[in-house]
Amino acid sequence: MRAILGAFATIVLCLTAPARAQEWPQRQVTIVVPFGAGGSADLLARLLANHLQAKYGTPFVIENRPGAGGSTGTGYVAKAPADGATLLLGTVSSIAVNAALYKKLPFDVDRELQPISQLVSFPNLLVVDPKLPVRDIPQLIGYLKANEGKINYGSSGLGTSSHLSVVMLERAIGTKMTHVPFRSTGEVVNSMLGGNIQLAIDSMTTIWPQAEAGQVRALGVSTPRRSPSAPDVPAIGETVQGYEAVAWQGLFAPAGTPRPVVDRIAAEVRRIWALPEVVTALTKLGAEPVVSTPDEFTAFARAERAKWAEVVKAAGVQID
Repeated sequence: MRAILGAFATIVLCLTAPARAQEWPQRQVTIVVPFGAGGSADLLARLLANHLQAKYGTPFVIENRPGAGGSTGTGYVAKAPADGATLLLGTVSSIAVNAALYKKLPFDVDRELQPISQLVSFPNLLVVDPKLPVRDIPQLIGYLKANEGKINYGSSGLGTSSHLSVVMLERAIGTKMTHVPFRSTGEVVNSMLGGNIQLAIDSMTTIWPQAEAGQVRALGVSTPRRSPSAPDVPAIGETVQGYEAVAWQGLFAPAGTPRPVVDRIAAEVRRIWALPEVVTALTKLGAEPVVSTPDEFTAFARAERAKWAEVVKAAGVQID
């Protein structure tokens, strides 16, 4: 009799588990941002959390866990319970670049994180000192090849998107420049204004105002197509075939999170990202809204890791 009752209980548990999984959220949900407050990832997480909390009435809390280029917060979520109560706002650096940049990470993003949906992509902008005698990408390529190794380019740090985006360009056109790392995009711009560097590829969100003011000259965006925010600026890929260096962000959960929960969260992202006020807010951030299925985002993230691993290797940079 006990055996029969035990078997019956097992059957009931199996039948009710998917239903319970679909009841997400069952308690407070924490969205971990692996960077400090006030950045684009933080703003994005708060925008998403506000809309989710308004619908469900359940608390959605943002927890900033910066450190190690985003790896501290990423590792925290990778080891969290897979119950849908802890999510990650991941970025191209914390998910794709760091896996190759850091010699040893205490987690594996491919095995320990479940992609839910991409959220946005941010174009980078290629800018040069206005005193440089170039006004488009073909002229720039010719100038770089004629001045091999003499041009300084700035970035917001070793292994950052702004650093590796230029390495990718060097590889594509077959030339070399001298890298001058800084701590922020602001320092990169100030150095260019001071005449210390001649080129940079950095966040369009940050550097576009200086380009509009004529303090730096915008030559191209790093996305495959022109940006709606600057339709007159060509894509670098229009000249350098295949060039693409997009700073993207997306939502992740710990691996093993029930698929009904993952699918439900992905559906909520699609709903929220279709709201006109959200599209407007994202556009003001300089972001291009993107949504994807969990399977599409999984394939995208894996391809990005492979791509950036090659660039990190070519850059010859690695962090202990």
